[in-house]
Amino acid sequence: MVARPPVKLQIGPMAVDDLAAVHEIERASFRTPWPPHAYRAELETNRLARYLVVKVDGEVAAYGGMWVMVDEAHITTFAVAPAWRRRGIGERLLLAMLDLAQAVNAREATLEVRLSNLPARRLYEKYGFRPVGLRPRYYSDDNEDALIMTTEPFSSRRLQDRLSKLRVELEEERLERPGAGLATDVATGSGPDAGRQ
Repeated sequence: MVARPPVKLQIGPMAVDDLAAVHEIERASFRTPWPPHAYRAELETNRLARYLVVKVDGEVAAYGGMWVMVDEAHITTFAVAPAWRRRGIGERLLLAMLDLAQAVNAREATLEVRLSNLPARRLYEKYGFRPVGLRPRYYSDDNEDALIMTTEPFSSRRLQDRLSKLRVELEEERLERPGAGLATDVATGSGPDAGRQ
């Protein structure tokens, strides 16, 4: 058996050079994708916006964005490339986004997710998000309701203990390349615009 080389994973700020790959993941993940110029505008003109990308061996495998409004980090979008789903990429990205939210002094994080998107809801619950409300007919493509989910305050010892435990588990978990196991074609997106995941 031939040993596979380790996967090189980097998480950092989204750049204009990443936009072609981001839009490809966007089209594969959402029924009503944002137009190509939307992310450029977010990066260049929205002072509230913070976007991250996950690169695996130099290629964009996932991205997420949030708006930091006063003391709340509102996750606006979150998607993983189909080939990289169910491999821990989404968890690493979500943890990085929560770390970023805390670094910019957000008190808590919130997001919307389709009621029917159970894999995404389970991921968010695992990382401390809990249901706090409903946005009826939020998604314009099919009028599905959105579940509003929010974390406890980041100052909560319980949330910090949870995130610390999950961080250790992720660090111990080996990241596998596509083809090394079965990937399920499930997007983990959410977002504020009517038409996201």
